[in-house]
Amino acid sequence: MADDLAWSDLGCYGHPWHDTPHLDELASEGARFTEAYASAPICSASRASILTGKTPARLHFEFVTKDAAGQQKIDFPTPLSAPPLTLNLPLEERTIAECLNDEGYQTAFFGKWHVSSHHERYLGWSPTHGPKKQGFEVAEEDYGAHPYNWKRSPVETITEVGSFASDSMVDRVGAFLRKKHDRPYFAMASSFYVHTPVRTPCQWLRKKYDARVPSNSKKRKNRIEYAAFVETFDHHVGQILDSLEASGEADRTIVVFYSDNGGHPEYTANAPLRGSKWNLYEGGIRVPMIVRWPGVVQAETEIERPVIGVDLLPTMVDWAGGDLPKCDGESVAGWMNANPQSAEQERSLIWHFPYYHPEKGFAKAPDNIGIDDFATSRTRPQSAIRRGQYKLLQFAEDNRVELYDLASDIGEQKDLSAQRSDLAAKLQHELQQTLTRQDARQPTVR
Repeated sequence: MADDLAWSDLGCYGHPWHDTPHLDELASEGARFTEAYASAPICSASRASILTGKTPARLHFEFVTKDAAGQQKIDFPTPLSAPPLTLNLPLEERTIAECLNDEGYQTAFFGKWHVSSHHERYLGWSPTHGPKKQGFEVAEEDYGAHPYNWKRSPVETITEVGSFASDSMVDRVGAFLRKKHDRPYFAMASSFYVHTPVRTPCQWLRKKYDARVPSNSKKRKNRIEYAAFVETFDHHVGQILDSLEASGEADRTIVVFYSDNGGHPEYTANAPLRGSKWNLYEGGIRVPMIVRWPGVVQAETEIERPVIGVDLLPTMVDWAGGDLPKCDGESVAGWMNANPQSAEQERSLIWHFPYYHPEKGFAKAPDNIGIDDFATSRTRPQSAIRRGQYKLLQFAEDNRVELYDLASDIGEQKDLSAQRSDLAAKLQHELQQTLTRQDARQPTVR
């Protein structure tokens, strides 16, 4: 799983200058989803939903973990107060690891956890709520981010074209895959890439993208560094896939690639989508997703049906032959056949983000959220629903709504809420009813 990788960041999703040969090849060997979504526009909430198959609204886990409990602190007066911060995924929640353990699978976790309070350092695994407390039998922790995250870290300079720095998480995953296993396994590799800080030791990649990124690009220096970062991440994926191939089990292994939310607005455009991580426009929640299953999923398959993070748990349990647990997601295992578009049933997807962002700098942040604006804009408490081709957003401060036809307006530029007031009212009612059933927390008036 990638961290903050935008829907349009890969070559196979149309990026004009990012080289991502390993992920492009993976997509060519299986199914590429064009309408995959994260369950939240932010890391912890999205990851909690993947692990449990439940929405962040139901889990009361809608934001990121912090060092201490309490209220969200914003450096600007806001009319609403967000719900109290959630620090840990409750141990009573049944995770994907626990479900697959019951089916005889060995379960392993590597990399970024981010669903517990920080222990001893930023993103350090909690000793009471870490992966081993949530069902994972193998869990090997790395430093709280990629090795080049802090400016004080020593950064080597790699000039030889085609050379990359090693990555400890990739090494750990590779060692696990190459081992002999006496039972089937589920391994979750949760990369710290391409989350900020965006830094790479590969000087040759900087030179490559300096020649490739258009001279008139906004935040050009950021985009050069980010492009190098994305290619480095793609190299890591290739290393993991090579380890799987070396194990001799590649033809019997399902590989799922996914990103936890949309891209960071100061490093990637998210275009043609509007918005970015931290908000519920498409740029914040639509993500790349690829599934390779040799002999089952046909090569070069493109699936144009909405799928969301809460669907991953029931789908994988279904693949394992287990009984589907009670959750908010649905198994999409039946889509992985020769005719994945058949027997489509329309359903509603729900998002709920009752927080403000950014917590620091809100006063100076732009109020409008656009396309390709390369700015961290103001996000206010909001919820959203998608049914069919239509998507409605509701903003908690004034109950204002916006309605978009994603089939003709993927960039969410033409608000149809006045023109299609009947549809807007219907979707708004369904959204409110669903959030009530899920016992969703709402921001309160100060």
